[in-house]
Amino acid sequence: MDSRSPLNVLVAGGGVAGLEALLALRDLAGDRVETTLLEPAAEFVFRPMATAETFGRGHVQRIEMRRLAQDAGARLVVGGLAGVNDARQVVTIDNGDELEYDALVVATGAMSEPAFRRAITWTPWGDPELFGGLRRDIEEGYAQSVAFVVPPLNAWPLPAYELALMTAWDARGMGQDDTRISVVTPERIPLELFGQAGSAALQADLDEAGVSVWTSAYVEESDDPPGFVVRPGNHQLEATHVVALPRAVGPRIPGLSCDEAGFIRVDPHGRVSGSERVWAAGDAVAFPVKQGGLAAQQADATAEAIAALSGVDIEPRPFRPVLRGMLLTGRGRSWMRSEVAGGGGTAVASRRALWWPPTKVAGRYLGPYLHAAAKTGAPSGLAVNLDLERASS
Repeated sequence: MDSRSPLNVLVAGGGVAGLEALLALRDLAGDRVETTLLEPAAEFVFRPMATAETFGRGHVQRIEMRRLAQDAGARLVVGGLAGVNDARQVVTIDNGDELEYDALVVATGAMSEPAFRRAITWTPWGDPELFGGLRRDIEEGYAQSVAFVVPPLNAWPLPAYELALMTAWDARGMGQDDTRISVVTPERIPLELFGQAGSAALQADLDEAGVSVWTSAYVEESDDPPGFVVRPGNHQLEATHVVALPRAVGPRIPGLSCDEAGFIRVDPHGRVSGSERVWAAGDAVAFPVKQGGLAAQQADATAEAIAALSGVDIEPRPFRPVLRGMLLTGRGRSWMRSEVAGGGGTAVASRRALWWPPTKVAGRYLGPYLHAAAKTGAPSGLAVNLDLERASS
């Protein structure tokens, strides 16, 4: 590459991490980089509000991928990532074509698989009719008890609590006050990632809605008799309907260093182990928590490293995870913040927004972009202070 030529940056994946990386690179590196987005989908579907959409309390935001690429100053190539050859600095697309790169960001996300055969598996991209059938059973009195299960190896338990809370309030609204709603989780306390403050705030909402929680518990499927057993012990899960979150599965991309589960190994700056010009961010990497805000933080770390490679005078900062979560309680919203990797900060829970704009995924660049797009204003990719305390209204 000519030293005067822009760095050819390829971003594989048009989800939260990929789009955050593109917007960050546009801001940090400007014309020092030329960016290409490799993505098979025609739309970006912002799924964190999928739990609310299930109950008619919100909607999933959709934006054309071509518009997103254009706004980020990137060329769009339609296709999926099939493999990486870092020695040649090329990727293989799922149609067999190759794309060259000077720097590659892998942000393809993770896959998921059902944890149980007999349970309803809830995913943000699942068929709404699956959950619609459960709501009809509640309304008609067939669903006397519903258990929401967080299985081992689930990477983000918050949706289970949102679903349980909204189901409990929904049942009351239908006049089914005797429907029993519960959550079974391996966590020691509800939403353990957010510390005592976050857990206490959640527990107050659970108590108000009448949702019971079984903590430090693991659910296994039994065949004789057919059903579910709660461990430790040998307790039958007494529920007429069981809804489970899925397990996360790594993408296992050929040519990249992955762990046993197929997730990509990276250093604190997002550089893939054993690679010179490949970075990765988001749910595809080997970090135990899979959440949009963390994916955006990982993308910011990779963008700073690549900006420095392009010649920008910047000291790249490593990924230091700060978990920010907005919980839909069925009667409002609760905001939580916690440093999850030895940051030394305290956990905070509030009924007021702890970052701005108050989107469910706190991305330094993607957050304001989505907020502006939702209000049909001019798209913004400017960085924001994520910890400003401002009202959520």
